[in-house]
Amino acid sequence: MICVSLAENNLATCLEVLDKVEIAEIRIDLAGWSDEEIKKIFSLRKKLIATCRPGKYTPEETAARLKTAIAAGATFVDVEYEAPEPYREELITFAHAHQCDVIISYHNYECTPEMDELEQIMENCYRFGADLAKIATQVRVNRDNSKILSLYKAPGRLVAIGMGELGKISRIVAPFLGAEFTYASLNDAQATAPGQINYERLNRFILEIQEI
Repeated sequence: MICVSLAENNLATCLEVLDKVEIAEIRIDLAGWSDEEIKKIFSLRKKLIATCRPGKYTPEETAARLKTAIAAGATFVDVEYEAPEPYREELITFAHAHQCDVIISYHNYECTPEMDELEQIMENCYRFGADLAKIATQVRVNRDNSKILSLYKAPGRLVAIGMGELGKISRIVAPFLGAEFTYASLNDAQATAPGQINYERLNRFILEIQEI
């Protein structure tokens, strides 16, 4: 399954895209929507991930926007691995009270840690309360892809992918190793992470592999 990461701030365009995909990540921090727009999107009967990365809003504003999405019907809420424990636990409690699954996401834009550290990060995600762990790291050498993809040997709901040009192969292979979904951009101009492949191209790659 391919999850399209949407940073689209035009609500009508976003609604049009959602008619064509199975699951989407809504980047609330990049879209800049009002509470009413957030409610409108997340009240759709679609599989949607509510994501609001730090930086644009204060922690209180971020939590409020995520809670609005959760209450409206988000399927998942994404909470950063590094988030302070009180903030994280408040969102997890709120999400589970609204039948919303929690993604604890770890991002490393510099490198891919060694295997023992990656395994510890994954274990911590579940210990923190994740229903699904997400690990995305920068791939500097091909061996990094092997480390990332080796995580699928462990039990648990997981999305582990590489970022950057060399990490693209991990985004294609991940669904065949047990990833709940893999992330794609809507198009080449609207990637929300380094190395994201656009939805149409990624879908074509996956279909070709399935036919082999």
